[in-house]
Amino acid sequence: MEIKGLKQNLSDAGCPDEVAKDIIRMCEAGNTEGALHLMKRDRCRLIEELHESGRKVDRMDYLIRSTEKEIKDRQ
Repeated sequence: MEIKGLKQNLSDAGCPDEVAKDIIRMCEAGNTEGALHLMKRDRCRLIEELHESGRKVDRMDYLIRSTEKEIKDRQ
């Protein structure tokens, strides 16, 4: 993979700078297996962030439904 494209894609994916630098160094050194391992590890971090965001949306939905029910019950 071209290093310039790799840098941009890692940045676009929200990869932390230090992790991106490590991945790039590994690729430049020919350690694609190590780079792949770091990419997969960062993907897990992103998935956990996605799940946490989903939990936050669920909590907000609960608050909205509860508030709407409270307003309806008062009428």
